[in-house]
Parts: sequence; structure tokens; C-alpha cells
Amino acid sequence: METESKRIVVAEDNIAQMTETITDFSFSLLFSTERDFLVRNNNDLVKIDSLKGKKVGLYFSASWRRPCRRFTPNLVEVYNEVVSKGDFEVVFVSTDKDEESFDGYFSEMPWLALPISDSETRDQLDELFKVSGIPYLVIIDENGKVLTDSGVEIIREYGVEGYPFTTERIKELKELKDQEEAAKREQYLKSILVSPSHDFLISPDGRKVNIDSLKGKKVGLYFSASWCGPCRRFTPNLVEVYNEVASKGDFEVVFVSADKDEESFNGYFSEMPWLAIPFSDSETRYKLDVMFRVSEIPYLVIIGENRKLNDSGVEIIEEYGIQGYPFTEERVKELEDQEDAAKREQTLRSILVSHSRDFVISPDGNKVAVSELEGKTIGLYFSDSSYKSCVEFTPKLVEVYEELKAKGENFEIMLIPLDDDEESFEQDFKSMPWFALPIKDKSCEKLDSYFEISVLPTLVIIGPDGKTLTKNGVPAVASYEVLAYPFTPEKFKELLEIEKANEEAQTLESILVLGALNFVIRSDGTEVPVSELVGKNILLYFSAHWSRPCRSFLPKLIKTYHDIKEKDNSFEVIFISGDRDQLSFDEFFSSMPWLALPFSDERKKNLKKILKIEGIHAAIAIGPSGRTVNMKVGRLIAIYGADAYPFTEERLKHLDEELEEMAKQWPKKVKHKLHAEHELLLTHCDGYNCDGCEETGYTWSYCCEFCNFDLHPKCALKNDEETDNDPTENHEFICDGDGCRRV
Repeated sequence: METESKRIVVAEDNIAQMTETITDFSFSLLFSTERDFLVRNNNDLVKIDSLKGKKVGLYFSASWRRPCRRFTPNLVEVYNEVVSKGDFEVVFVSTDKDEESFDGYFSEMPWLALPISDSETRDQLDELFKVSGIPYLVIIDENGKVLTDSGVEIIREYGVEGYPFTTERIKELKELKDQEEAAKREQYLKSILVSPSHDFLISPDGRKVNIDSLKGKKVGLYFSASWCGPCRRFTPNLVEVYNEVASKGDFEVVFVSADKDEESFNGYFSEMPWLAIPFSDSETRYKLDVMFRVSEIPYLVIIGENRKLNDSGVEIIEEYGIQGYPFTEERVKELEDQEDAAKREQTLRSILVSHSRDFVISPDGNKVAVSELEGKTIGLYFSDSSYKSCVEFTPKLVEVYEELKAKGENFEIMLIPLDDDEESFEQDFKSMPWFALPIKDKSCEKLDSYFEISVLPTLVIIGPDGKTLTKNGVPAVASYEVLAYPFTPEKFKELLEIEKANEEAQTLESILVLGALNFVIRSDGTEVPVSELVGKNILLYFSAHWSRPCRSFLPKLIKTYHDIKEKDNSFEVIFISGDRDQLSFDEFFSSMPWLALPFSDERKKNLKKILKIEGIHAAIAIGPSGRTVNMKVGRLIAIYGADAYPFTEERLKHLDEELEEMAKQWPKKVKHKLHAEHELLLTHCDGYNCDGCEETGYTWSYCCEFCNFDLHPKCALKNDEETDNDPTENHEFICDGDGCRRV
């Protein structure tokens, strides 16, 4: 979001162009063929000629827009102080939808207005000033020239001090405000970085450094710790950026340690070229933790000009590096705009070539010029060999690749390795038949950011013209294999239409019968023909004994099964096992009261492909017609139990409405002895783990807006009493790979 002052500066750059086309404004553009007057809220008519020799503010506003109603009192206050000078007037240009709304809103205004009935003049003014949002205030000088189209921002920031709204006056006020803010900022830094016992920072060589050394600088508060893996991976990136920026003389970093002892702090700090809060100053370190609500590390808060905070320092540096300097929202927006422009002009060379490399490598280590790949369809394969999902998908992609190459298709795959371990990468890459970028090449991280990769593996498809065809072809390859080629939106649309037709024609026998395999079994081995199940409501239950979530869910499903059977005997469950051996299957199935596919049955693979089952645990409802009714029955059973049956959209809509009504009766906030530090707020959410009963919850939670803490409504309302827990006692962190979060 743009700041007020930034918006003002941008607007000033456009004024010259506007004033070339707007002259004699007060007289030529406020008249109509039938009207030479404006109106007051007491119905007096005021000649437009009375505006001669005055500055005029055209105020585009409307009663139905809340920001307008909030701003209007500010403008009234300024107007009442300025109007007595006799050289300023405001004209209200309403975008209200009816005369009643206009009259009510205009009654609050002491200035003039364009009659609501004159929509033609209003539309002309809208078009002339390109009004894209309201409130909007354009100020015209005595000669009909535009002084500024940022009147709203000027009045919000400077009030009556902004008068007479000239560029010179705004520049003068901005300089005064910058001086005031600089003084306040220095005082602010002193107030947060020192304690009664420590009024200094320290350098890596142990020198005491006065806080005044930060005068005039942007300051990054770096919350980190030596024991935190993500911190240790990020710190070298920050060091690299710091070393390039520090020479400018206007940036400093202050390390705020979460280490557990001074020896660890000293060892870690010795790798850093910046300043730090002394480890012994635990009071200041804790104060900063609380002040900036540090819930995970690494965490980098940039304190910029006017004490403006940006708490996305880690993300900015990971994504943009030195280019992110000076780490403001405006700079990030500028970089995002540059990325958007680059994507519009994208070529294969712009993606794969860097200033130090114009080649890729083959599995045998040879360099291949990027120019040799131009004109082909390229799959950029983002993968990490330490990810199980990548290890499982790669063989499937190899099959598709080799089949396409055998057909002579003009297709290549480019591995973008995101591995940390070079040895593992090299071992895995030897088994791949395609090209790769060198591991640790900076382009890997840049492409990861450029294509906004959020899941691994991802297969970005680049067309022969170098433009992106598909952001992720992995689901298409998994579902359709070689049929998905050439991975274009048109091809996917064609496949989806075929799939939709198949879904429409689906029957129970079409998905459960494969040649002579036309039966399911009971736990005693008895075969049950699929034909006997036709016309029933069927739940296909994908599960495995080795999976803890599967074992935890089973008792709930068994109870639900019996409850439904009492109401409707035409309901059945079929277990599709993901177990690793017959013995595990037999043991798990023996605890179930329903049917199953045999352990080694080849229909299991076919079913997972048809129903697009990913992972181990899933529950799919098949209706009496044999068509799929609901793909997420497990969640519904967890929330509603047997009440969710028969799992149709109509039934679920009814249950959701009942739950919404129930939630209206619950308190909006509670205090609970399990989390005495903060109040818990009633919040609508998709899924969470209850910190009370440790079961999965859905739809509604009582959660803490500061901590990762949730309770089921039933757990929260069971005991909402306050306790005497000390919120400063728990300073521990848990690392989850991407960051270390406070417990």
C-alpha cells in the first residue's frame, strides 16, 4: 500500500500533464447549457462566477462509501478555518445513487455542490480527472490550473497546515515533518534498544557501540539463534546483502539473540558483521520479543524512515537479495511490477541464462547451450531429492518423458534442483534422462521465487515461444500420463471434458469390476459380488494400519457405520488398503465390520487413478447411481458423524446452517486455564488440532490471535476460567523446517 507522502509525490509528477489540458476550469467546466449556478444545502443558488479569483476544491464523494464519510469531517474542519480568507471554495461532485441520499449527505457540508440532477457534467468531470476511487479531491488555483489531485492525502496528513495546497507548501511541510520524524525515530530507537543497565550495543569484536551510531540509518532487528537451522541457512544471505549495503552508510542490523547461553551467542555472533544487543541484556531482548510479537525465527524487522516498520525482511531478502534494498513496501511493489513486466516479455533465455552461465548440464556432466533448447516445449522440474513426494513422482515423469522422446516429440525437461545436499543430488541426477541447472546455482532460487513455487514437485511447462503454458503439470502427468502432452490449457480442457463424461457415465461396476475381479470380501474371506452392492450408498475407505491418523480415525468411522446401518441397511463401506504386507492388512481388516478389496488386488491402483486419490487416508461417497457424491467424507464424519449421511450437498448445506445457528449462541471470547496468557476468540476455520483433547477440529475454533493455540468449542466452553499462569515463562521454540516458532 502506498503511503500518503508517496502518493502525493507521485501525483505531483502527473500535474504538469494535467494542466496542459485544463484551463479556465472554474468557468468552462462547471456550467451546463441550462445552468449557470451551483447549490448550497439550504437550497440557495450561487452563481458560478462567484468562484472567480478563488482556489476551488472539486470533492468527488458519496454517502454510501464509508471512507468518504470518515474523510468529510476532516475536510469540513479545514474548510471552516480556510474559508474566512475569502480565496477558497469547495464544490461537492456527488456519485450518490438517488436524491434522498445526496440531500442527507450534503446537509453535513458547508460548501457548494453540483446539482445531483446534472449527471452529464458529473460524468464529464469524472472522465476528465480519471476518477478511479473516492473520496477524491482535486484543487484548482485561481487561473484554472491544477495544484494537486492529492487533496485527500494532503488534508489527512497536514490538515489546515497544507493551505494553500501548492507544491512549494507541501514540500516545505514534508521537510519539516521529516526532521521531526528523524528526531522521534532516534528517540524511539533509544527507547527500545537500551535498558537501565545497558545503554549500548556491541560489535563482534566486543566493542561497546553507542546507540547514536544508528542516527539517520535504517535499522534491521534480526531475531535469530545458533540452534535454529533455518536461521543458520538464512544468516549467510543476510551477511551477503549487508556487506553490499553497509557501504552506503544508511543501513545497520542489530542481532537480537534467542540463544540459550553466552557461549552459543558468542560463537554465532562471530559470524556476523553487524551489531547486537548484549547477551547479558535479557531485559531488552525479551522486551523486543514481546513488542514485535516474535512467534518464529528467523525474523527481520526493518525500521525505516518515519519509524515505519516492515516485518517481512526475511522474505524480501530471500526473494530479492540486494535488489530489495531499501526494503520498503514501495521497493517491493516496484520489483513486483518489474517481475510482471519480465513475465510478459519472457523467453527461454531470460529464464535460464544468467550473467555467468549460458548453458545447462546433462547427467554425464556435459554443458549444453540454452540456445539448443529454444523452440522446444520445456518442462521446468522443481524438485528436492529429500522430499518423498519428489522421489515418488520422478519415476512416473521418467516414463512419460521417455515415451514422448520415443515418439519423436520436441520436448525436454530441465531439472531445477532445490536440494541442500550436493552428493545426494548428483546421485539422483545420474538416474534422470534430462538436463539440469547446476546445483546451488543462484538461478534455482530465483526461479523458485519467479514462478512462486509453493509445493514440490512442480512441473512448469514453457511453450516453444518461451512463454509459460502451465504453472504446474504434475497433477496432469499423474492423472493422464503421456495423454497430457503438450500440456497446454486446450489439452487440459479436452481431457477434463472426457473425464467429466466418464464421471457422468460412472457406475459402481465400472469402477469396482475389472475382468474376473467382480467381488469384494468380508473379514473371514467370503466373497461378495459387486452386483449385490449396486443401488446402495457406498463409502470407499482408503486407509492403512501403519498410519497413525488412519488408526485414530477408525473408531469414529466404526461408530458412524453402525449408527448409519441402524437407520439405513443399504449403506456399506469398502476398505481399500494401503498396508505394506498381507499380515498388516489382515490385522487391520479384522477390526472392521465391513467389506474390503483383497490386499493384492490390482483394482486398488485403478481406483486411486480414477478417483485421483493422493496419500493414504481418504473416504469417498458413491451414491446409489454409482456416481461420486462426495470426495471428503472423512472430514464430514469428523464434524457431524452419522448426521452427515448420505453426504450429499443438500444434507451438508442443512448441517452447516444448523452449526452456524449454534455458533451464534456461543460467546465471542473466552479465557481458559490451558492458555491463560491471552483471550481465545471464536473463529471460523477449515481445520486445526485441538490443544485440549488433541483431536482434529473443523469449522469453528476458539483460537489465540497471538499464539498457535486452538480449542474445540466443546473443550473451550467446558472450562473458561482464568488462571494465574505467567506468560513470560515459556520462551521455547519448535523448528518445523521453514522456521522456528515459539511454543
